[in-house]
Amino acid sequence: MLRHAFVEVRRRGCHIVVQKKTPEGTVTVPVPDHKELRIGTLQSIIRRSGVPRSEFES
Repeated sequence: MLRHAFVEVRRRGCHIVVQKKTPEGTVTVPVPDHKELRIGTLQSIIRRSGVPRSEFES
């Protein structure tokens, strides 16, 4: 996420909130700090972040 100008804003329990400033406004994405994520959670992170899905595939 740091490659895409997201910065950690806060951390509470097992969730990290990252933000990125854009000309249209601020994009805020909560990310669970777990090794495994449910598919729906991952899809939501991808959708909210605006980062191409291929960046998450390895």
